[in-house]
Amino acid sequence: MAKVNQFTPADHEIVTSAVSLAEKATDGEIVTIVTEESDHYGDIAWAISGLVALTALLVVSLFPEIYLTMINWLAGGWSGMTALPYWALFAFTTLKFFGARLVLMWKPLLFLLIPNPITAARVRKRATSLFRVSTDYRTVGRTGILLYLSMREHRAEIVADTAIAEKVEPAIWGDAMIAMIDLVRIGAPGEGMAEAVRQMGIVLSEHFPKTDQNPNELPDRLIEL
Repeated sequence: MAKVNQFTPADHEIVTSAVSLAEKATDGEIVTIVTEESDHYGDIAWAISGLVALTALLVVSLFPEIYLTMINWLAGGWSGMTALPYWALFAFTTLKFFGARLVLMWKPLLFLLIPNPITAARVRKRATSLFRVSTDYRTVGRTGILLYLSMREHRAEIVADTAIAEKVEPAIWGDAMIAMIDLVRIGAPGEGMAEAVRQMGIVLSEHFPKTDQNPNELPDRLIEL
């Protein structure tokens, strides 16, 4: 299966350069992470498969004549069945369950069926988890901020450390997010992240201008998971 995350070495260079440039004007520390997907959604695939199987069982229960006619036709008119046996219902339901799960191994279809609130919540959860590992408590002034992009979900998150969160409302980052998603959508993910970093840098420079006492505490390079 082809990867959704198609960042090239040039994209890495573009994003890394954007971070380095943005941090020249601010004590803020920008961390950039891109990943193919934020979750495998295996539990969702199993849940959908169960729903398919139960729906199929309900249809058979409501319209048994259709299936009895099919079985009779397959048996050349000699099946002799007047009702579906329990083993046939079990086999049919099991086949639907595992058949659906097999089909949902194709990620484009699975992601098409996952409700948006679920993908949004899991992308946010992964971003928050990565922030704690890569950024939280890793700067003296608590001025770290994570830009996270999850390609398959078509979603991004910005998670800020305490000092930034106290001064900058989350809605302020909206323009940076929109600029990034617009460029990612047209196949320019590197430029998209770089533009988001540029706009984030402008906001950070207003609230946390560069001082001589603040070293470069976090890596500027794009981290690809």
